[in-house]
Amino acid sequence: MQSKVQQPSPPPSGGADVIDVEQAEAALVEHYPRLVRLAYLVLPPGLGRNRRVLTAHSVTQRALPRGRTATAPPALPAQRGSAPRTGDPGYAYVRLKVLRSALEAGLPLRRAAWPKRAQLPPLLPQVWGLRLFPKSGGADELALDQRLSALSGPARAAYVLRGLEHLDGTAVRTVLTAAGCTAEEAAAALAEADGTEVLYGLLESPEFDPCSLHARPTDLMRRRQHAKAAVAALAALLVCGALLGLPGSGWSPDGAAAPPYAQNPAGQAALDPGKLTRVPPAAWQSSARTDFSVWPARGSLTGDTALLRRALAVWARPGESVQVSATPGTPAGAPPGPAQLLYAGEVDQARIVLLYDGLRIVRYAEPKSGTSGAALDFARVDGATGPQAGAVVIDRSDGNVRYLTAPWVTGAAVRDLLKPDAAAQRLSRTKDGMTSPFPSPAVAPADRPCTSWHVLALTDSAGTRYSTDLGELVPAHLTSGRPDAPGEAKPADWAATACSLAAARSHGVSTVNSWAYARQTLPEANGTAAWVCNRAETWRGGGPRTLALFRAPGASAAVVAAKSEGAPACGGRDARVLAGVRWKSRGGNWYLVAGGSTQVDSVSAAGSTVPGNLLAVRVARGADVALTGVTTGGVRVSPLR
Repeated sequence: MQSKVQQPSPPPSGGADVIDVEQAEAALVEHYPRLVRLAYLVLPPGLGRNRRVLTAHSVTQRALPRGRTATAPPALPAQRGSAPRTGDPGYAYVRLKVLRSALEAGLPLRRAAWPKRAQLPPLLPQVWGLRLFPKSGGADELALDQRLSALSGPARAAYVLRGLEHLDGTAVRTVLTAAGCTAEEAAAALAEADGTEVLYGLLESPEFDPCSLHARPTDLMRRRQHAKAAVAALAALLVCGALLGLPGSGWSPDGAAAPPYAQNPAGQAALDPGKLTRVPPAAWQSSARTDFSVWPARGSLTGDTALLRRALAVWARPGESVQVSATPGTPAGAPPGPAQLLYAGEVDQARIVLLYDGLRIVRYAEPKSGTSGAALDFARVDGATGPQAGAVVIDRSDGNVRYLTAPWVTGAAVRDLLKPDAAAQRLSRTKDGMTSPFPSPAVAPADRPCTSWHVLALTDSAGTRYSTDLGELVPAHLTSGRPDAPGEAKPADWAATACSLAAARSHGVSTVNSWAYARQTLPEANGTAAWVCNRAETWRGGGPRTLALFRAPGASAAVVAAKSEGAPACGGRDARVLAGVRWKSRGGNWYLVAGGSTQVDSVSAAGSTVPGNLLAVRVARGADVALTGVTTGGVRVSPLR
């Protein structure tokens, strides 16, 4: 199915465009990141992220014509909203070559046929000693990647051409047919792609960008073993075993390989289980601090030196089979020195080790049946104290979560925020402080309606604090009240907005505050609405997520009116907030209703300016209305967006 290579002669019959190699090269260089992203998304996920990255670059770099000129693929009609590259025959040619090679890479190898070039590991580019993979995204990107992996190769291509290239159905079928699919296969692929949830905006995510990469080492132990074997074989061939008889200064046990760490005390001590810090059980009672540094070492396997050695070795140099995850902003490197042991024991069907190095909590898990399925999780916890250091996720399984609680915790319970009047259910704890399992909102399917939101309630000498699982090692502490002076959360404060916490999953969140900043009497005697803003602060300090929520009279849950990431609004440094939403009265009339915090002195929209922090003005359905606010001092307040 390769495009026919034309000699530098008159154009072929039928008026097809003839492109030369310089034109194709210019298109490839200009649009290289997009072409590589397209190849990465179409390639079969079973290749693994490292090989997908290298193969995506390889098929893109091999997309130039083999001769001086080539025939461009059939011209496509201009797509509404598409980029100017749609009409570029050079870009159309290299895109078709990239797509064809990516589809060929997903074909199964057959004994009776020679493999195609794309089915084999790429010759170039090559990376030695490193595994490359794109930046990790959030739960939405992971869900999209899983959906794409369930599609056939042509269906993935159809989905990507629709979402990334903005082609309509006719154009998609034309491109797939030109790439080697039959008309029936192209139609079936398009139907399969159209049956997948439309999440085209996520295709531009860094999760699918093979040009912006993370690097990790390969399996260093296996690499060292291969190096030793190669060196030994080469030595035997060159000197016929003479080196075996040399006294004294022969090969070291590690051969010519460098040691995994420089020979310094801190590097060696970091891998020595005997150097782990073990805090006495009663140390927290006399300490002025209530953080992870005073957690004692607990669990039935704190004396298992082999387990601790494996945990430290995997932390220092995780192999290819280790599943590594880290919350945003958390470094995943080796320990700088001896860490503190928090827990080592058996939980469900795994052996768990929890470690703390002053900046991060590290969780190592391996199955009881072996170490082939080991996992390593990192979470940043610098500055955690009191409620933020009250618990660590020790295990998730079957939709449930278990916590290891702080030594100062006197009681644990679980509450459903959507049922604030229901009594808390007591959680039993082992002598080591590990809770019994209960449903976790972090592992609930994204497409399932939010009918419950279970949170952990921990009691100590200062009272009861609430935390929620957002898919990370350390639960997020829930508070409520003004951002500059928040207090401990009460279930009633979160009853209408708890489901909005799903927007902060896997984002490195330390605390989430809920503030009911305004109440508004609606027009036409429709009752009183409430305005609430929820702000999720992160461990890394940047990238807070803020939601403005509107709760209509009689509604059990609030709806999101506006959202922002990184804005100072509704925060401790700038509590000012303004948001608006279109609302339909019981009489069928549409209004723009807006609510601001008490710092807002007047609100303007649709040509109307009203004093105070509330506004309700009648507008046409779907009208684009600008909303602004002004403080008493004349400072403009922009709406959250």
